[in-house]
Amino acid sequence: MHKSLLGTAMVVILLAVVGRLTANAQEQDSVAMSKILGEWLTAEGTSKIEIYKEGNEFLGRISWLKEPERDGKPRVDDKNPDAAQRSRPLLGLTILRGFSYDGDNEWTGGKIYDPKSGNDYSAKMEVIDDHTLHLRGYVLVPLFGRTETWTR
Repeated sequence: MHKSLLGTAMVVILLAVVGRLTANAQEQDSVAMSKILGEWLTAEGTSKIEIYKEGNEFLGRISWLKEPERDGKPRVDDKNPDAAQRSRPLLGLTILRGFSYDGDNEWTGGKIYDPKSGNDYSAKMEVIDDHTLHLRGYVLVPLFGRTETWTR
């Protein structure tokens, strides 16, 4: 009976420690995830992207354009390879999609749409600090790509 109680106590203590470690990891992940949410100024300074979470997915839409109009009309997605999409406004356009949090301040598995070229690229993001985000767009593997630095 004494060994049984000791064994039970050890299991309870072990579960409490594992539970606390899991809670700490979840708190850290929650803090890291909240760092990416909000508006980011692109490297060129010509647009801002609002990163938001929908379900388990992180997305980003164009929330501001330095030059929102061309020839007195709202700028549109005129480089889109799908002719039916070429009249949609750039303002509000979702250009980041499919990202999931991968731990260590990294979001992977996503795609970025470049309205300047009409191309889609695989992408990953990393929050460096509260004011700096590195976004890497690439073809096939991250080695074949480029990184942009976005700021708050």
